[in-house]
Amino acid sequence: MRTCLTIAIAALALAACNQQPAQTNPTNEPAIKVRSSGQGQLHQLDALNLAIALRRAIYDAGYTCKRITDAGFVGAYKYLDMWLAHCVYASGEPRDWAVFAGPGGSAQVRDCRDVEGTELPKCAIKQRPKGSFGFTK
Repeated sequence: MRTCLTIAIAALALAACNQQPAQTNPTNEPAIKVRSSGQGQLHQLDALNLAIALRRAIYDAGYTCKRITDAGFVGAYKYLDMWLAHCVYASGEPRDWAVFAGPGGSAQVRDCRDVEGTELPKCAIKQRPKGSFGFTK
């Protein structure tokens, strides 16, 4: 009798080894948003001032941008706001830059060609600022 009881307890213990603990449903938990006033201020800029801010981020990252002819908000990715800047150069092809603004005032810059095929949002402007990006000819 004692042997049967020991075998039964061992079988129950072994069966419990493969079971995962119950996980909480992540939809029941509120999502934490980390935002800064700087991220919010970018949304308030007109076209010319947004172009200046994005161009500065591009240059600070070690890239160039002769002139921004189009720019705008793409969307949020995790705690970063993604912006797009369409740059034209004196010679060469235009280039689209993805600028990720972080809550700590940081900016990460990626060529939109490198963004394709990743989990990052597609480089497509969803919200443009008011105003124009410079003088028209």
